[in-house]
Amino acid sequence: MSVKTIIATILLTFFFSMNTQLSFAENYSGEEQVNMKVYDNVSPTIVAVDVDIDEGVSSGTGCIIDSGGTILTSNHVIEGHKKIKVTLSNGEKYEGQLISANKGKEEFALIKINTKKRLPVIRLGDSSKIRVGQKVLAIGNPFGFNSTLTEGIVSRIDREKNKIQTDAAINPGCSGGPLLNLDGEVIGISQSIYNPDNNKSNIGIGFAIPINIAKNFIAESSKKK
Repeated sequence: MSVKTIIATILLTFFFSMNTQLSFAENYSGEEQVNMKVYDNVSPTIVAVDVDIDEGVSSGTGCIIDSGGTILTSNHVIEGHKKIKVTLSNGEKYEGQLISANKGKEEFALIKINTKKRLPVIRLGDSSKIRVGQKVLAIGNPFGFNSTLTEGIVSRIDREKNKIQTDAAINPGCSGGPLLNLDGEVIGISQSIYNPDNNKSNIGIGFAIPINIAKNFIAESSKKK
């Protein structure tokens, strides 16, 4: 085979590869590509939290907020804990230590894992800028299905009770997980669902606590160290 033939073969392979990649990307809408980008960027910062309690196991979700292994979650996930187990997105497992908790309606907890490597960190947004109707994404571990992505909108904002209502599916196991804007920033922490018929599954009314409330909790916790 001549040098010219080899070069021509390489160029044809390169252009075929590029065209295939472009065609692949064109199969997704702009909105789908945004969702995929947010998920790819954020999912490594999300952990599963499983807690041994007297009644059995309490499961939820957490967000890594600093590269040293500090994780933000909901207090009701870890309340009454005997042992806290944290699973990273890559499957690595660690024992978590509770470092701060806040009970009540605006309930958060900070837990810490000891790892020798630096961890990816989630970005905290500004919940004062949220609007009813804006699109949001939620990532959590519903019923043990780790790193599940759902989408919806901000359905309502209750500033008196500090609640963001959303129709993005939130189910048991999602508590402590992030409600995200399309820039991949956390605007709220998933807390609960409305289930008047005592059905534990989602009916399209879920609630998250605004991230600015969580920021205040994190700042106050840092002062106590």
